Amino acid sequence: MDNGKKDQMKGEVKDLKGRVERKAGEWTGNPSTQVKGAADQLAGKAQKAAGKIKQAADDEAKRERDEKAA
Repeated sequence: MDNGKKDQMKGEVKDLKGRVERKAGEWTGNPSTQVKGAADQLAGKAQKAAGKIKQAADDEAKRERDEKAA
């Protein structure tokens, strides 16, 4: 598996963890848990976006290599 896809999957997990943590903070009335969860969500979304960019760059590089080889 390439780095772009790994980053996307790790980001998805971090986003999900953050959503659960944020909701737990809401249910328990714990603002620090809410904030930490929201921060994890944001970090996960950023990691997913970075993974998509890496994936697009890898795909483009592969396409260019394939065109030169043909």
